[in-house]
This record gives sequence, structure tokens and C-alpha cells, in this order.
Amino acid sequence: MSTNPNSNISKEARKDILELDEKIKEFNAGKIPEDKFKLFRLTRGVYGQRQLGVQMIRIKIPYGKITSKQLKTIAATSDKFSNGNLHLTTRQDIQLHYVKVEESPALWADLEESDITLREACGNTVRNITASAVAGIDPNELFDVSPYAQKLFEFFLRNPICQEMGRKFKIALSSSDDDSAFTYFHDLGLIPRVQTVDGVEKKGFKVLIAGGLGALSMIAYTAYEFLPEEEVLPFAEALVRVFDRHGERTSRNKARMKFLAKKIGAKKIVELVEEERKALQAKVGKIEIKEEVVSLPAEKEIGEVKVLDEQLYKDWLVTNVFEQKQKGYYGVYALVPLGNFSSDTARELSDLIKEYAGDDIRVTVDQNLLFKYIKKEALPVIFNKLYELNLAQPGFNSAADITACPGTDTCNLGVSNSTVLSVEIEKMIRKEYHDLVFDSQVKFKISGCMNSCGQHMAANIGFHGSSIKKGALVIPAMQVVIGGGVDPSGKGFVAEKVIKLPSKKIIEAIRWVLNDFEDKKEEGEYFNDYFYRLGKRYFYDLLKPLADTSELVAEDFVDWGDTEEFKLAIGVGECAGVMYDMIGLILKDAETKISLAKEAIGEGHFADAIYHAYNIKIIAAKALLLSDDVKCNTQIGIIRDFDKHFVSTGKFKFEGSFEEDVLQLNKQEPSKKFAESYLERGVKFFEEVLSHRKKQIQQDKNQEGKLVIDEYYKA
Repeated sequence: MSTNPNSNISKEARKDILELDEKIKEFNAGKIPEDKFKLFRLTRGVYGQRQLGVQMIRIKIPYGKITSKQLKTIAATSDKFSNGNLHLTTRQDIQLHYVKVEESPALWADLEESDITLREACGNTVRNITASAVAGIDPNELFDVSPYAQKLFEFFLRNPICQEMGRKFKIALSSSDDDSAFTYFHDLGLIPRVQTVDGVEKKGFKVLIAGGLGALSMIAYTAYEFLPEEEVLPFAEALVRVFDRHGERTSRNKARMKFLAKKIGAKKIVELVEEERKALQAKVGKIEIKEEVVSLPAEKEIGEVKVLDEQLYKDWLVTNVFEQKQKGYYGVYALVPLGNFSSDTARELSDLIKEYAGDDIRVTVDQNLLFKYIKKEALPVIFNKLYELNLAQPGFNSAADITACPGTDTCNLGVSNSTVLSVEIEKMIRKEYHDLVFDSQVKFKISGCMNSCGQHMAANIGFHGSSIKKGALVIPAMQVVIGGGVDPSGKGFVAEKVIKLPSKKIIEAIRWVLNDFEDKKEEGEYFNDYFYRLGKRYFYDLLKPLADTSELVAEDFVDWGDTEEFKLAIGVGECAGVMYDMIGLILKDAETKISLAKEAIGEGHFADAIYHAYNIKIIAAKALLLSDDVKCNTQIGIIRDFDKHFVSTGKFKFEGSFEEDVLQLNKQEPSKKFAESYLERGVKFFEEVLSHRKKQIQQDKNQEGKLVIDEYYKA
């Protein structure tokens, strides 16, 4: 596959695309193992799905911002390579499904023509940086966080420090204390702050670290109540460096920042961050922030417009429309069922935006779309078009606005169906509890498994896919969790597991809880306060009768949306690590870093070159440790174990301490002189390791084809 040299594709993106194409050919020719290829393609947004032979493509949309032109490009790409569907995610990305891996480079090239990337949308990288969709127009914001999100995105894209971490790293910026970006469950969360010193107003951020959802959810720690804006980028870089070096890699289930904080403490993490200061590429200084300029439509006369449904329009104005901080302009939310809409719908929305709104569409964290800078007189026109496209349901951010991941529809890890259940809950809410369409204090979120892609642990009432055994049969089930989300003051809560119920009993369970809330809530009481006042045991006892499997009927053994009896079928998650490798292939990785480091020095990117050289040493040391069956679960462990098992024992001749040599990278400024000398020592070490390895094989022929078991490899 080749890209047109006269296209709009950047040199860096062109290199990425050609490299992906080459790796696909190498994999198909049997030259690289499947799991090694998997790690590579994941960092290029190519993710295997439940159906064999096809991939899910995740498109990286920084803080959910997309133009009308980009939306049309994605629509055309979906028609050409996928099934004509666009799926919005809780990380403000857009996903395409059923793509052949061989066609992914061409798909990527088409997207890059409109400046859209796949790079680091999946895999063990800094994932898509999210931010409040209302950033820039939020009446409650101190300042617009969008430019800071853009700066972070640009800095980490293709940055060597975050290409092969133990697990993913997630960053979110909220526009205000409302925390609509859920910063409290991110690895790094930023909330705007302003301080006035000597009469001068200073911008900064409250900094949260080491939060996370998943099977074991944790609320983030406050690292700083106020960090000046110019220190945010250096702090973020140092935090990622610390996570890369000290984070767990052997046990995938413990390889997130939250577990590092649990192990060594958030205070220790901040201390380690300070130790990285000298080595940073991002220096403290006046951060250059460009205010976003939104392209507005030409002024036009809009006559009287008859809306297609008067009552729905009135409700829609109440729940889905708000006046921006820019007086006279309005923001409009389009509720997108399950986050899915067709390429034809995308094109119609694109034309609508160009004519009546600011050319700055935002994907929201709850799988909807936000349109900005709409004049009041244009609201009926917007409503009518959304009504025709089935996107005009009222109830944004309410019980009728349900977040759900694709679950068993396409995901390998899905246990039981989340999408059809979501539709059924919404139908029930709109029909039986219509008042909740106008109430934002009870929200439902559903995930197909415990991993929380549907953010169920951040829901007032949440569910994740599961199963229940009954003799030789298996019943599709949902784990019920209650008490998560953000309260009206902006305080974040992680939900508590209450009880596991058959999936077909979930609708009734919701009725019982909502009826009980209506009956027992105190005057003006928020739902979570009601839950915590009565306690988890109360709700377990309330719902326990629905867990009785003694009198189930045939339909209880059939999952939502299915016609056949439920069978448990869980695949291997694509975020999993390598299952095996050979020492020779590991050393090949180190050799690749040498060329990358030399290239970085040639381009004047000295901090990048130093980090590549650091990885040469880490990977080469790891290869020898693995050859001696020494576990490698963190990079700092590799460094210290190499001293212990090879240097101090005399098995490997090394002048001085390996740890002191390697960690020079965070004690020196990233100058050209240091980059060249550090790389020179790295290359010398690599060559000595190759020589040592050669002798190993000569002495023990079994070493040549040595396998490396998964729990030993990943660091």
C-alpha cells in the first residue's frame, strides 16, 4: 500500500500507515508472532472483535471535537471499508466495525486526508484525551479547557514515553466543578482553577491522579489543589514516565496507575514525579495556548418554522437545549440511540451544522452529540431535522439517556447483552416514569462485562454482564451496582456491588428501586444519599426475591435480543499482553530502538532520543534476565534485578552500577551532548548483551528456541 506524496497526510502519519501495511504483510507471511502483531496494531487503533476475520477500528477524536468535513470523511470511510455505521464511545471516540485488517492502512490514509488519526487509540498508550463537551461554551467554566486538551494530545502523540507501557493511561479535563468529564476516575484529571495573587489573575488546575473504574474501582487522589497552567504539561509527562518505569506489567489486572498508588502511595508517586523534572521535554514556562476560533455560518433570515411535534419540541427545549456563555447562542444535544448512527445520517448532520451551527461538533462522554453556536430562531429547524433522523428525543443526561457499550454485539469480552437491555430500559422509563426524563439525578449505565467500558461503576444504577449457573444450564445475568456518579456538588462516587440478577429480571428490579426511592426519599434528597442512608444490605434484601432461580421460565435462559438459549462465550480481550516470545525477538525490539534514537537525534528531538536509548537498555537487560528465568514485572525491577543477577555476580561485566547508569536519564537535561553519550552507552551495552547471548546459546542449545511465559515477559 502506498500513500500519495501530494496528499494532505503528514510525514509522520505517512510513515505510520506504511509501517502498519508492512507489519500486516510480515504477519501474513508468518514472520512475526500473532501476539506481537496484536500489540503493534492495537497502538494503531486496530482492535479484534468478536466476529472472526474482521476488526474494529477506533478513531481518535481528541476531546470529542470534530468538524463537519471530518464527519463526512468518517462517513465515507465507513461506507468504503465498514458497514456504514458510526459508533460513538464513552471516550469521545468514533468506532467502525467489520473492517478487514488488510484494508486498515488504506482506511487510515483516507482519514488522515482530513487530519484524523488512529494512532494510540487502543493499546498500552496514552488513550484519547477527553474533556467536557461543553468546554468553551459552559456558562459555569472559569476558562476553556479545550486548548489544554489539544496541547496534551499533541504532546503525547507518538511520544516514546508512552508507546509500550504496562497498560493504558487516561486523561480527562472537566470544564467546571460539575465534573462532567468524570475526572475522578482517571489516571490524570484536571479541573480549572483561578488564583489572584497581587491583583493578577492566574490560571491553573486542580490535579487528580490514579483514579479508575473496572473490576476494582478507585476514586482519584488530589495531587494539587492548584497547579499553575505552565506546570501541567511537565507534570503530565513526568507522571507518565513514572507510570512507565514503576507500573506493574506482569499482572494485567494490576497494571494501572490506581494499583501503583495503592502499592506505594499517591504521595510517593508525586515525589517520583519531582525526580523526573530535569529529564523532561516539556519545561515549565509560559504555555502557549491558542484560543479556539469556531467557524460560524453566514447570517441568514429564518422565517417562521412549524415544528413537527409541538409537545416533543417543548420537552426538547427543556432538556436538550441551553444558552451558552456567549449570549444569544445555544448548545443543542442530539440523543444518539446506543451511540449508533448511519453514514447517511452523518452526512445530513454535517450539512445541517454547516448551515445553522458553529463548525465544532463534540462527541459527548455519554455517546451523544453536541452542536454549538445555534441562534434561537434556528432551533425549530434543528429540531425538525433531528426529529426526521430519530435524534430528537428529549432527556439528555437523564434516566432516559442510557450509556451502554456494544457488549456481546461485537466485543470479545462481552458476557451478556447490554444494548438491547438498554433499549428496553429506556422504553420503560419513558412510558412508566416520564418525570425522570426531566430529572438528571438518576442515571443508568451498562457494560457487557466488568471492565466498565459502559462506565457502569459511575452510574447511580449500573449493570455489568455476568452469568448464573443453574445445574447444567447457564442463565444470562447482570451484576447490579448502585450509588456511583457525580452528585450535584461535583463529588464523585464509585458504585457498590449489590446483587447479581438474571438479565430478564432487570426491568422489574429497576421498577422496585425507583418505586422505593419515590416512597422513602426525604425532602429534596439526592438518589445516592438515599442509597447510602439506607445501606447496601437494604437494597440486597429488597432485590433478593428476583435472584430466586427456582421458578424461572424458558425466556429467562435466553439473553436480551437472542432467540436461542444462552451460552457463555468469552474471548480474549485485545488489551491482553503477549503470551510468549523468543529472546531473539526481544533483542530485535532493542535493535529497533537504536535506529529510532539515532533518527530522533538527527531531527533534534533529544528527549525522545534519550527515552529510546533508555528502552534499549531496559529491553536488552530484560532479555538476559528472561534467559535466566527471572521474572520481569516492572522496569525499575528489571534495572535492579540486572544488577543483582548479572552485575554483582560477575556473570556480566559492567563498570559500576547498572541502575545508576540507566537512571542518568532523569538526572540530566535532555541536551544533544547527553543524548549522544547516553545512546552511545546504550548501543555498547546492547552489543555486549548480544555477545553474552551468543555465548549462552553456544553453551546451552536449549536456549536458542527458549519460550518466555506471559507472566515473565511484559515489562
